[in-house]
Amino acid sequence: MTSELRLSDLPLAQRLERVEAHANAAFVDARAALHPEAGATWRDLHGVWAMFDGQGSPLTQTFGLGVSGIDDVSAREIRLAAQLDALEAFFAERGADVMHEVSVMADQALLPLLAARGYSVVEWSMVLLRPISAADRGPTHTGAHTPRVRLAGTDEADHWADVAAAGWGETPELATFMRTLGRVSARAEGTFSFLASLEGEDVGSGALHLYDSVALFAGASTRPDARRRGVQRALFESRLALAANAGCDLAMMVAAPGSTSQKNAQRMGFHPVYCRVKWGRQA
Repeated sequence: MTSELRLSDLPLAQRLERVEAHANAAFVDARAALHPEAGATWRDLHGVWAMFDGQGSPLTQTFGLGVSGIDDVSAREIRLAAQLDALEAFFAERGADVMHEVSVMADQALLPLLAARGYSVVEWSMVLLRPISAADRGPTHTGAHTPRVRLAGTDEADHWADVAAAGWGETPELATFMRTLGRVSARAEGTFSFLASLEGEDVGSGALHLYDSVALFAGASTRPDARRRGVQRALFESRLALAANAGCDLAMMVAAPGSTSQKNAQRMGFHPVYCRVKWGRQA
């Protein structure tokens, strides 16, 4: 693993926010194809990506506000206000709450505008990054007891979702939600679904979305009775190998600050590059 660190700056934030926006847009497209009655859609509004995946969906939100589409610094407040007007109209037409995922790299002129419009902080997250090199093109851990990892076939989307949901089995309601989400995610364009098996039984899942030479890692889940047996390491290495062979130079993850997910990501060589704050306003 290369030790090169990517320094945090606005161009990097613009690139990474576009990657996650692209992944979410692909999800919304898959939802629209699978459930046309949901009215799922997305728009690029003045450089900010707005997603509608249904009222109350965690994917109904924006990406890139304050880091994209602001070319004229002298008129940034006017431009930001115009962006907010367009975004709020998009969600109002659909009766949805307005949610903005905002990088701390965003223009600080955005903060008083959000406060004046009645937004409040909903949550925050950590964006983590890992450089990818030629050395990542193949898994490093192999052996008789190493979990076997494969790409899920196009006809296995529902099975992948069931395996992913099994990792949340301790909380039945969350497992049901993750299964519903997974059935859409596994059908999203540009997203690769991985399955890990032990003794011939699928016990773990992972997903990978590729865009702009960045690999976005998500969908990590392991059935409780199969944990601490190297499932997630095997899934990580296989996804990293695919990304490296596809020519990606960066791997990206998003996690709650200080969470187990963040700690696991850092053990795999990811490092924090910036935080994001989700601002929300009810419909």
